[in-house]
Amino acid sequence: MIVPSDSDPPQRPTGPPEVGVIALDSNECLTLLAEVSLGRVVYTRDALPAVRPVNHVVRDGQIIIGAGATPWLTDMLRARDKTVLGYQADQIDPDSHQGWTVRVVGYARIIDDPDRIAVYKPLLESWTRTPNDALIAIEPDLVTGTRLAATDSI
Repeated sequence: MIVPSDSDPPQRPTGPPEVGVIALDSNECLTLLAEVSLGRVVYTRDALPAVRPVNHVVRDGQIIIGAGATPWLTDMLRARDKTVLGYQADQIDPDSHQGWTVRVVGYARIIDDPDRIAVYKPLLESWTRTPNDALIAIEPDLVTGTRLAATDSI
């Protein structure tokens, strides 16, 4: 075992730089969200929170998701006139701990328009290869986000 002497210089910690948090405006949040294709839909199931990873696209200010592996979510949306969903996506480097995260809350509806379905369905192929039984549009009401950056760059 090596024991440092009193004359050894103090060891500087290694690892990622210290990270600070910067709030993002809603336009920047939606732009970042449009740059990635995978996020997490957040909803309530049997009075408990449920989270599912899903593919998405951002079009005309809406987040469009496929509901392939979530038939319970589809059934819930069809049974209720207005349903509030949450959506979250991020891109954070595991080594530097830098990146961003975006959170959206809004009303969701099943997309029934055949023209819109024809446009979005090819863009939302499920990464689990489960066919989408419905496409869902989330109309953002509350959009928040943060950028995680090295404090020396803030």
